Amino acid sequence: MRRISSNIQHNDSNNALRNQEFRLQNVNNKIQSQNKIQMLRDDPLAAGHAVRYQSFLARLERFEKNTQTLNDQYRITESHMTSSLEILQRLRELSIQAAHGTYSADDLKKMAPEVDELLKELVQNGNAVGADGVRIFSGTKSFTEPFEVVLGNVPGGLGELVIEEVRYNGALDSKNIEIDERSFSPADTAGNKVFWAERQTLFSETDARDFIVVEDTSIEIDGVKIALTAGDNVYALISKINDSGVALKAYLDPVTNGLNLETTDSHQIWLRDNDENSVLTTLGLVKADQRPPYNLANSVRVSGGSIFDAVISMRNALLSGDQESLGGKILGGLDAGIDNLTSRISQTGARYERGEAVLARLGTQNLNVTNALAREADLDITEAITDLRRYENTHQASLSVLGRIYKDTLLNYLP
Repeated sequence: MRRISSNIQHNDSNNALRNQEFRLQNVNNKIQSQNKIQMLRDDPLAAGHAVRYQSFLARLERFEKNTQTLNDQYRITESHMTSSLEILQRLRELSIQAAHGTYSADDLKKMAPEVDELLKELVQNGNAVGADGVRIFSGTKSFTEPFEVVLGNVPGGLGELVIEEVRYNGALDSKNIEIDERSFSPADTAGNKVFWAERQTLFSETDARDFIVVEDTSIEIDGVKIALTAGDNVYALISKINDSGVALKAYLDPVTNGLNLETTDSHQIWLRDNDENSVLTTLGLVKADQRPPYNLANSVRVSGGSIFDAVISMRNALLSGDQESLGGKILGGLDAGIDNLTSRISQTGARYERGEAVLARLGTQNLNVTNALAREADLDITEAITDLRRYENTHQASLSVLGRIYKDTLLNYLP
């Protein structure tokens, strides 16, 4: 119930004016911000949807930037791999020419400087730096030079120190960048995969028939952790390695009964014991307390090398006049390197095309979510201006009426 008093007319008038002023201010704020939701209570359901849409739009923009950055890196990576492939094609031509048997030893020696210079360019491509200053082929070691050059003298040399060995110092892992909800794409490639020529095989000479895992442990092969259980023998170990998904096949050597490891594609094998149980050390595959990939035991025989190994062998064969190797093993190594590099270029191109497809989809999603956000939160400017004019007229009319009701002023009381 309302209490009737002499102030009721004054209070009602003030209350009505305050409500009209609030409506005017609210409409002005909406027009200024172009947003129809000024407070959550204006439309709680629409406000909840709008917050989710804005959050999703922010994620889409982040995914789009990530994908664009990845595609830029893929283009740079592909250009260096393509350059390396062209160098290998030229080296293959020289190898075939040198193996014809029509060139003398002096003629072959004159070809060696070109091969040596092309080798330097291959190393330069392997140590390439991207536009952001990151090493392209060093894996997660972004600022580490992936390929270390060892200089030395070779028989029949060129009168100066030449590249005698190229060692990989990068990482095996790759950085994964999120390009969509829980969807990732690798940002880089390990150099010991791109610049590898042949499938690598490790031959252990340690008899593994009596091997037994003493307690629960694990080993790491090519970055993949393989759990072992106490009591596992060498056959269980071989089964677990072959079922791990690593691009590698394990088997027992029929002659030495040692554990052999052979890759199923061209890359360098990384082996590591994860604790003091030293399973791989016991099997005669690695040295204790040394880091991969150059931690192989001295007794392990290794087959299959890198592209650099093939080119170094080619240069040395030219200097020594070994035509048989040029047309046999060396040519085979170059062909294997070309095949692997072509596959890696194709893989990079496929990732780039996926990135382009992702960008197209993200653009469509961005547009759709923006439209949904506009429907929930954006202001209908025509309706807002109409409301503003109506409220202004109402307010002016109220002031005019109240002015007539309260006609007395202080001037009426002056003598």
